[in-house]
Amino acid sequence: MNCFNKSIYSIIGTFFMMLVRIHAQSGIPPTDIERVGQSGWQFLKINGDPRQASMGGAFTAISKGDASAVFGNPAALSDVQNYNVQFNILQWVADISHQSAAFALNLGDVGVVGASIAMLDYGDIPETINAPSGTNGTSPLVTGNMFTANDVAAGVSYARKITDNLSVGGNVRWVQQQIAELSMHNWSLDFGTMYYTGFRSLRIAITARNFGPDSRFGGWSEEYQTESDNIRMPLDFRAGIAMDFFDDSDGPHLMTVVVEGDHPNDGKEKFHIGTSYCFDSMFFVRGGYKFNYDVQRFTFGAGINYVLGETVVSVHYAYVDFSELTQAHMFSVGFSY
Repeated sequence: MNCFNKSIYSIIGTFFMMLVRIHAQSGIPPTDIERVGQSGWQFLKINGDPRQASMGGAFTAISKGDASAVFGNPAALSDVQNYNVQFNILQWVADISHQSAAFALNLGDVGVVGASIAMLDYGDIPETINAPSGTNGTSPLVTGNMFTANDVAAGVSYARKITDNLSVGGNVRWVQQQIAELSMHNWSLDFGTMYYTGFRSLRIAITARNFGPDSRFGGWSEEYQTESDNIRMPLDFRAGIAMDFFDDSDGPHLMTVVVEGDHPNDGKEKFHIGTSYCFDSMFFVRGGYKFNYDVQRFTFGAGINYVLGETVVSVHYAYVDFSELTQAHMFSVGFSY
């Protein structure tokens, strides 16, 4: 094993140990503090790609990426052969809708470039105010007026194969959140790697997402004589491992298994496991499970690739179980050459 491979394995091993021992390093029992609610920009955690969502959200080590890799591990963009376009629609909980689109173009030795946009619409929300009630008291009162809120993230991406075994990629995104007449802007950086170990199709991937400065939702308030608190970005570090089965034969079957650990800066550690079965590079069935979540659990989905001349049309669906919050449905349509 050469020095380069030793370095890669050392970095990967260190990251996995961090996921397992993160609470012990702090000296605080895991049940005493979980960092919940310590960041904003929560819509950046939503991945509207059905292919990634249906595998338990384990997106780091999924190979053969399409343009929607920008919403997971941007290093997988390096698998785009010519160009790829993806459109995703997600019906989230509480009548919240999420739409996203991505485009990727292979520039040969230069690498693969991409562009994307994601939008979250909260729909119409009834306005309430604190109205006087009783002696020196108040109670919420519905005014009959409506307001809305929405979030937007737009960015550019780049990925490249450094060697036959190692790919790297990243995103730069401009983000905005708006509620009624208030809004704030920010920017974020995402990084990803994909490394093939050389043992069959075994690969290991690492992502670090949503790096960016703190921001404020509004300025000085004369009413409260203070400024709004700093809002942190939802930093997210993941490490995943995946392997394909039946890929060494000439048969039509291919099965992929992915396992992933997730360390966010605003919650407890989470784990994802997913699997995908493909028949004849055309039909797909997927499933997964999310561990250590409050409500999200099972996921499953299906997809189809259909060749039209020199263009491949792909259609994918995903179902995400939210337990008491019912479920979410995702759809996507993609085109590649």
